[in-house]
Amino acid sequence: MQVSTTPTPAPDRPFWSNWTPRFFEILRGYRRQDFAADLISGITVGLVALPLAMAFGIASGVTPQAGLYTAIVGGFIVSLLGGSRVQIGGPTGAFVVIVAGIIAKHGISGLYMVTMMAGVILLFLGVTGLGAAVRFIPRPIVIGFTNGIALLIASTQIKDFLGMHTAENPSEFFARMKVIGENLASTNTLSLALGVTSLAIILLLPKLFPRIPSSIVALFAATAAVGIFKLPVDTIGTRFGGIGQGMPALHLPAFRADLILPLLPSALTVAILAAVESLLSAVVADNMSGDRHNSSAELIAQGVANLASPLVGGIPVTGAIARTATNIRSGARSPVSGMIHALTLLVIVVALAPLAKFIPMATLAAVLFVVAYNMGEWREIGPILRLSNADRSVWFITFLLTVVADLTVAVEVGMALASLLYIHRIAQTTMVGILTPEDIESGREHMLQDKDVPDYVTILRVHGPFLFGVTEKLLAESANLDSFQPIVILRLRHMTAIDATGLHALEQLSDRCKKSGRTLLLCGARGQPAEILEKGDVVEEIGAENILPSAEAALDRARDIYETSNHNSALRN
Repeated sequence: MQVSTTPTPAPDRPFWSNWTPRFFEILRGYRRQDFAADLISGITVGLVALPLAMAFGIASGVTPQAGLYTAIVGGFIVSLLGGSRVQIGGPTGAFVVIVAGIIAKHGISGLYMVTMMAGVILLFLGVTGLGAAVRFIPRPIVIGFTNGIALLIASTQIKDFLGMHTAENPSEFFARMKVIGENLASTNTLSLALGVTSLAIILLLPKLFPRIPSSIVALFAATAAVGIFKLPVDTIGTRFGGIGQGMPALHLPAFRADLILPLLPSALTVAILAAVESLLSAVVADNMSGDRHNSSAELIAQGVANLASPLVGGIPVTGAIARTATNIRSGARSPVSGMIHALTLLVIVVALAPLAKFIPMATLAAVLFVVAYNMGEWREIGPILRLSNADRSVWFITFLLTVVADLTVAVEVGMALASLLYIHRIAQTTMVGILTPEDIESGREHMLQDKDVPDYVTILRVHGPFLFGVTEKLLAESANLDSFQPIVILRLRHMTAIDATGLHALEQLSDRCKKSGRTLLLCGARGQPAEILEKGDVVEEIGAENILPSAEAALDRARDIYETSNHNSALRN
């Protein structure tokens, strides 16, 4: 039997080891076979990043080469200095809305200042270890502004997808939709046809050929069609005059001390978003690769990347979840793959930039439609709507403010609401009452002292509120599932409260247990946690038969599972 209640202390290490990049850790054992695998994955993810980098640059209100330079410089630095073996850095959809808003208010020089200020903040978070504070953002807020950003990104691409020529393109959502509605008659049929065809290729090709990057196929096919047939549609060439060929030029952005305070809220928002998205991407990479990232080193790398990106005319940098997943699925073994991804983009810019003028805007709009859908986490809305009114309100207000106001306001108001909700839930956990003989007797089935706990069971427990900000403790304690027994029991008898972030952590643990061939049982939940568990997706994920009322019932269930497993094994043999 294993009983685990507190995190195992880490062995003493030099303080600077927390900042050591993973690249330097893997050099000693790096082999030729590793390089071959990294070369293939790096080129693959570089091709995938090509249309995305250009599309994010255009959607952000800058040039397509600004997006490419961000992916080249930021992507190389994140891989060289980062704390993940397989993380891919670059521009992402999360920044599109806020970057466009900063440019509208303060111009491109203001954007460069915000990006570099965010870089300094990220460096501070990484060096001090305060980056762990990003986990105090509740899941309803994360889902709310992710939904809102996805909707805004999609709305900004409707004009290019339809090939419209409008006198204005408002930054406000409802004003933008009004202009689009008033100009539907100006739709360019050829642009719409290219957009729809590109969208079909991006969505359908992976079903037939999963290993082929569909966005690249759509980009090349549409570009070839425009170049060969001289189609009269809006392209990068007609909009921006093409993409400059050669290495990005270095320049030091203008610094204005009087803008520091006005730009500070935007810089904090960019830094928080960069930290949240990069660390979330690193966690996804850990789950897919079986590795464990170094958060402090990752944030330092993000900080350096955001300080360097404006020097080449780039925009904010963070970890890119989709490109990181592509990197892993393509066989990446080390940060060398991420560096090759950046070098692949550089070679394309140097050698093939003149051809970029034929890339149709409708195809890039189709790419961003798919990005917006994939990043929106729309499936998470249902579970949140089944939770309490407070959780639903936090999600809806964050979503609404992201769409109708801006991301900075949405995060600030969402965090204020979440803080009030946290205080409310903590207050609910305090109970005062008389202990009766019936209470004493009913507690007997939850005790382990008089129970026979078999050696094929590992027992974990949660003691206290399991809310946003503390769920990382469960991840840390269960980081090495290989040391766990085939059946894992999580005791919730002393869990006093749970929220959407806590529910998501339980679902993640269940998924990890399944992938490792283990069975997770929950037992003893009562009061508010029991009610919330019934409303969420945990029952479906874990199975109603594996959620038990007491420790005694959980041990009985564990014996049944073990005996059934042994019986089935005997029959197969």
